[in-house]
Amino acid sequence: MRVDPGGSGRLLRGPGGPGGIRRRGGALLAGVLAGGLLLTGCGPGGSASDTSKRTVSGARTPGSVNGPGGGSGGGPAASVAPDDNGRDSEGRDSEGRDAEDRDGAADHRSTFALDVDTASYGYARRTLAEGALPDPATVRPEEFVNSFRQGYRRPDGNGFSVTVDGARAGDEGWCLMRVGLATAQAPASGERPPAALTFVVDISGSMGEPGRLDLVKQSLSTLTGQLRADDSIALVTFSDEAKTVLPMTRLGGRDGAVRDHARHAIDTLEPTESTNLEAGVRTGYATAVEGARDGATNRVVLLSDALANTGETSADVILERIADARREHGITLFGVGVGSDYGDALMERLADKGDGHTAYVSSPADARKVFVQQLPESVELRARDAKAQVTFDKKNVSDFRLLGYDNRRVADEDFRDDRVDGGEIGPGHTVTALYAVRLREGAEGRVATATVRWLDPAGRAPREQSGTISASALTHPLWSGTTPPRLRVSALAAYFAHGLGEGSDERFPGEPSLRQLAFRADALSEAIEDSDVQELAEAVRQAAELRVP
Repeated sequence: MRVDPGGSGRLLRGPGGPGGIRRRGGALLAGVLAGGLLLTGCGPGGSASDTSKRTVSGARTPGSVNGPGGGSGGGPAASVAPDDNGRDSEGRDSEGRDAEDRDGAADHRSTFALDVDTASYGYARRTLAEGALPDPATVRPEEFVNSFRQGYRRPDGNGFSVTVDGARAGDEGWCLMRVGLATAQAPASGERPPAALTFVVDISGSMGEPGRLDLVKQSLSTLTGQLRADDSIALVTFSDEAKTVLPMTRLGGRDGAVRDHARHAIDTLEPTESTNLEAGVRTGYATAVEGARDGATNRVVLLSDALANTGETSADVILERIADARREHGITLFGVGVGSDYGDALMERLADKGDGHTAYVSSPADARKVFVQQLPESVELRARDAKAQVTFDKKNVSDFRLLGYDNRRVADEDFRDDRVDGGEIGPGHTVTALYAVRLREGAEGRVATATVRWLDPAGRAPREQSGTISASALTHPLWSGTTPPRLRVSALAAYFAHGLGEGSDERFPGEPSLRQLAFRADALSEAIEDSDVQELAEAVRQAAELRVP
């Protein structure tokens, strides 16, 4: 197998394997690895340290890195700045030779914008619970993986910790590497800047289905009681038109008249007409700009099934029309999806282009997690325009593949261009990227360096943190007891997504079936007392029952 030297992100079949097959996204490599991952695993290794601002140009990357803790048997490895590898943007050298002619990989870098979305996994769970398989186009592996706690070391202050570990993943040198990035938790004291939240609520006719507007109203009413006295909220509704029901209003004391007024406004919401999502977003941003507060976290929270059928329905056009509000006022977008019929692609695109993220709720338990736990904790930002770049050592790595993040790829040369959008990350967030990596025979020493770059939310000064991983950290079998349980959960979630997604139509030698994954999931749920892992095991079982082996 080799990486497509044209920069498409595809893996191509190399000599000796079945010829001619190409797959978009991570399907092909995920399939090859999945089988091996059922056989083996690896332990943690590496180190992390601050790095100064660099102006190294990038190429396209592969990569994975290790954070604190040192490689298995190899000790901590020093952080190393990514180096140029002398290839053009298409991965060819000056003589036009492609990756396989040269050294087995198109180049040795991988760059992507950080993303903490989880909506894809939540929507898949609801669809499976209702007895159907999700549309493969709605399945994004990184959102499955990022739905689970990882247990990474947290930094002492602002910024990120970088943790990288991995496992042996079958024959021919294949490994699975996990790059973990984490921010510090919000302080126990609850100290944070005030929040100015504009809730944009879809009240179109489709929101009348149980589990849509009723769930939104219950969630917002609960959240209104959870926010602090110096927080402010505004309420905008939209159907065929949009209107501001409640202008930006500071909440004050928990038992005050302002909160009662806000709850009353929420309680009176009823479904009507069609869905003019453009009008809702435009009016929501106008309301947010009018009520924007200096020193506060200003955010638009869109609650909708995203089934736009009136007005402009393109995410790019919608957000271009409110671009000044996003750029000049730093207003971010948090999209919360609801409903069994859900415009996943539109909501995800809105959140990505709106410097925010998405979640999906289908039950009161989901709503409590998103509105009572996650939203109040993440109204503050720890990092703006955060990106990750992983650089592999070509002496040790012949092939690699980033699993997921298809919509978040960044040109390698834009890694240190701070004008290029990245992800907005709050306190207590973790971001996980899984790489399939093929080591060369006899590989030893450094395998990869991972670097995260972000802008400080206050002064917008650039910051970086790096970590490395060595070959000695990639020796343990994935499913063995010596491999960290959370790494196994990450692998399980990624290959579950592969089985449901665009790789599900092709099987490769050794790839596990959904029934085999269900067996692994049951074993993990028994070993880890975590309700989220138990829910994952149930979802895998449901998928296995729905799909003919």
